[in-house]
Amino acid sequence: MKTAPTTALTAGAALPPLEIPVTRTLIVAGAIASRDYQDVHHDAESARQKGSPDVFMNILTTNGLVGRYITDHFGPTAILRKVAIRLGAPNYPGDTMVLTGTIEAVDGDTATVRVVGANALGRHVTGTVTVTVPAAPATTPDTEARS
Repeated sequence: MKTAPTTALTAGAALPPLEIPVTRTLIVAGAIASRDYQDVHHDAESARQKGSPDVFMNILTTNGLVGRYITDHFGPTAILRKVAIRLGAPNYPGDTMVLTGTIEAVDGDTATVRVVGANALGRHVTGTVTVTVPAAPATTPDTEARS
């Protein structure tokens, strides 16, 4: 009989870190996917003319990566209720962003998770995510036979 994996919601618990290689492709693809056509996210020369050493990740891509971090940890039934983030140091190609998280508070099946994403320059993103993790339905031999 199979049972769905469970992740305990315990205040103070740390989530395992997630390392994300920051590639030029990730930066450009994220900007295109979020319809952010500002040249600083896809044109290195334009970014340099505007004072940046290279293209850099946009906030919508960062927001998506934070969401991925939470749902990768809590599973496919996790529901993101609120994502509140603030950007800091830019994410440039060739760097690695490491996301870490700590469960700050728990109310039933809902948790508030403090998230930090750091790179070689410092903190790229800080914020909180409110996530609901519904209890897995009980598995019986009858439902196992149907899966």
